[in-house]
Amino acid sequence: MKARFDRMAGDPSDKNFDRVRRFRDAALPYLDDVYTLARYLLRDATDAEDAVQECYLRALTHFDTFHGTAIKPWLFAILRNVCRSEFARRSGVILRADAADAGETGDGAEPMWCETPNSPETQLLHQLDAATTRRLVETLPKPFREVIVLREINDLSYREIADVIGAPIGTVMSRLARARSMLRAAWTREKDEP
Repeated sequence: MKARFDRMAGDPSDKNFDRVRRFRDAALPYLDDVYTLARYLLRDATDAEDAVQECYLRALTHFDTFHGTAIKPWLFAILRNVCRSEFARRSGVILRADAADAGETGDGAEPMWCETPNSPETQLLHQLDAATTRRLVETLPKPFREVIVLREINDLSYREIADVIGAPIGTVMSRLARARSMLRAAWTREKDEP
């Protein structure tokens, strides 16, 4: 994608060159995060790629209007609108606050206090737990999945999540608490089943 932005910038003497370069430097570091959210919102890799491309095109088009300090939440808000409008209509996916969709969690990081390296058996158990967690997040209703992905995977603050989803901070906090509770209950049920 970097090469594409370089081609769009054109001649370094052109005033557009600097704008595209600034956009590329600010926005491209978050490309994977934007794709991850798109993948969870749309549940289809091809639609997610298209949504990310549309998101970045819209963001570049309106980059001069961006006056914030954190571009990541701005990109997520644009992506959310893209997913909700065009790609939801095309793919038949309903992205409403009450629809059930998917998510992902788990970073696979080892605790700092781990003195000995994990055995292959322990690593396999961690991978299975991460897969279970991803699957359980996918079962959450969309508003809960969305906030858990934005908070736990993308490390957004409550204020940034509120800005992305267009809801008060209290709603964000409530949805996060409920999402975590739902995940905990689902995890317990999962582990109790033979």
